[in-house]
Amino acid sequence: MHIGLIGGTGAGLFSPLGDSGCIVEQIEVQTAFAIESVVIKQWQAHGHWVLFIPRHGPNAQTPPHKVNYRAHIAALKQAGVEQIIALNAVGGITAAGGSPGTLTIPDQYIDYTYGREHTFYDGQQMQHCADLGISEALQHVECSRPLDAALRRALLQAAVTAGIAVNAAGTCAVMQGPRLETAAEINKLERDGCDIVGMTLAPEAALAAEAGLPYACIAGVVNCAAGRAPVDGKGQQQSIHEQLDEWVGACMTQSHALLEAYLQQLSS
Repeated sequence: MHIGLIGGTGAGLFSPLGDSGCIVEQIEVQTAFAIESVVIKQWQAHGHWVLFIPRHGPNAQTPPHKVNYRAHIAALKQAGVEQIIALNAVGGITAAGGSPGTLTIPDQYIDYTYGREHTFYDGQQMQHCADLGISEALQHVECSRPLDAALRRALLQAAVTAGIAVNAAGTCAVMQGPRLETAAEINKLERDGCDIVGMTLAPEAALAAEAGLPYACIAGVVNCAAGRAPVDGKGQQQSIHEQLDEWVGACMTQSHALLEAYLQQLSS
């Protein structure tokens, strides 16, 4: 199987899955949705091909609202992937969403973003849908269950096998970024039913759905959302950036272990 992997914050800490001596190749895929080719790293792990894209670019300098989500999904589809697993760094809003240092496998999201290129069915761009093996006629993709149920179940089973405690569901608020949220915004998101908050799950998940690719997310909770950090004895809250420094590495380590278990599960 060919598995697409999209890494976000902390992607630079992510080492190849599988044998430590595996050969990592770099390929470039030209799509109709970007002038430059999309650079993908690929390697074999546990009998499968993993194709990896760092969402924010090789130097992590592309902000969430400027990521070319269409080009990334198109490149993975053209390269032959059969499913996509996304790694996302998020803030925890509710207890169900998880505390810093834990992983969540969300089942829903609410898209609060604006101005992003969010569909392949966009005027003249529709002529390129044939390159992705999808209809050139306008499609209204079903998104009632926006994150693939079967892939989510497989990841949850892999977590059990690996002994990794994960939060088995949750709704992710997707914000525009790149700034972080205000405490008042987080209060509103909780009232809306959101458990975690990030900046990149949309439009990525919907584009994968349009491309006919099962898509699921491993969300690493790397901080308490704005205004939600515990108060110390001096009445101070740890800043979000201090929390990021503390928890990104731990979440990436757990995500790596979960993906290893998932690949082994596929091979069994």
